[in-house]
Amino acid sequence: MAIETKAQTLRMEAQATQDSDNEGSKVLDIESSVSKDSALPSHLDDFPEGGLVAWLTAFGSFLILFCGWGYTTSFGVYEDFYTQHYLTNETSFAISSIGSFNAFLGTSVSLIAGSLYDRGYFYHLVIIGSLLQSFSLFMLSLAKPDQYYQIFLTQGLGSGIALGLLYVPSLAVVSHYFKQKRTLVMTFVTCGSSLGATIHPIMLNNLLNGHLGFANGVRASAGLVSVLLLTACLCMRTRLDPPTTPVNYVAAAKKCLRDVPFTFALAGAFLVQTGFYYPLFFLQLDSIKHGIGITFSFYSLVILNASSCMGRVTSGYTAAFIGVPNLTVISAISCGSIILGTIGLSSLTSVVILGVLYGYFSGVYTAMVGPLVAILAPNPSELGGWMGICFFVGGFGSLIGTPISGALLTSNYTWWKPALFSGVASLAGAVMYSFMGFIYTRRNKS
Repeated sequence: MAIETKAQTLRMEAQATQDSDNEGSKVLDIESSVSKDSALPSHLDDFPEGGLVAWLTAFGSFLILFCGWGYTTSFGVYEDFYTQHYLTNETSFAISSIGSFNAFLGTSVSLIAGSLYDRGYFYHLVIIGSLLQSFSLFMLSLAKPDQYYQIFLTQGLGSGIALGLLYVPSLAVVSHYFKQKRTLVMTFVTCGSSLGATIHPIMLNNLLNGHLGFANGVRASAGLVSVLLLTACLCMRTRLDPPTTPVNYVAAAKKCLRDVPFTFALAGAFLVQTGFYYPLFFLQLDSIKHGIGITFSFYSLVILNASSCMGRVTSGYTAAFIGVPNLTVISAISCGSIILGTIGLSSLTSVVILGVLYGYFSGVYTAMVGPLVAILAPNPSELGGWMGICFFVGGFGSLIGTPISGALLTSNYTWWKPALFSGVASLAGAVMYSFMGFIYTRRNKS
């Protein structure tokens, strides 16, 4: 009995020791888990939402778009000047192809730029893009009259590639510093293109049609762009490290195609951009051909782009109330309807009304593209890739839209045909965005 009692006592002591070890093990596991969680890099989730470096970076991005898309959307000045003075032997189709190819490369090259940005080549992209933009504009000043290939290579190809290298990095780097204020800051940044598209036409119209002429006028414009791009390169800084595993674009493309709202967004971007540039490229020429004074016609694009700047500024506040997807749909419908309204352009008053309305809603639309992709992209580390894919698909709309409008216009200037084509294309894009918004909202609720 004594032996059995002693054995039971030993077994109980051993069991108690084992339980104590298990409890200690659990405590160590919990402590280890907590220490691991606390060791996670908090900078991935904590955004400064301001500060000197953040706002300097946003200002640099603003200047990039001022010199990039701001210059591209001023092509209406060149369209008018080439048609009447410098490329008189070329058709409207050929001349508008220069601007449309520039816009196409500005979005399609973003596919490559987005991939390089995700791999940590931000500084390489902005420096090379800035140098190429400056070089292309200075080379454009050397182009001779009726030498179409010289203008196409410099303004269409060179400047277009530069724009594509700069676009995605200048937008995506803003997301390094802002999360809650991201939409608002992105709208501020995109105001750079509207302000540029307001100032560049005034400058170009006065330089090209003034005493300086084409060569010196373009050089003066190129000098301004070069100084601003240098300032932008000195201002912008990255904050987050690139992902350890770069975005696989084949996998990202497959993922996009499986994401139904994003697929509809791609279709909407393609269709809207097919008609989007028609007023920007043809409004000034349309005004002149309808007998409106040349001096006022020179400022038609200024009115449009100044109103576009207002649209971009107010879109950030409006999106906070009705949502980015809903505002995208509303702006796309408005753009298509106003393009159809250009069929009735016949007087100074109609130019002002159409310019103000289209400028405002086109500004809202372009300001929403970046935030819309940021909302649809499931992973912030893939944002550059998703933006690149969206801009690449939308770029094909830019490529075919204005040349088709130029062909429909013909040398007889039949204005209702290109207006009808561009308006219907934009409205069809608005329908695609509506499907996107409906599915996106249902998915979030479920």
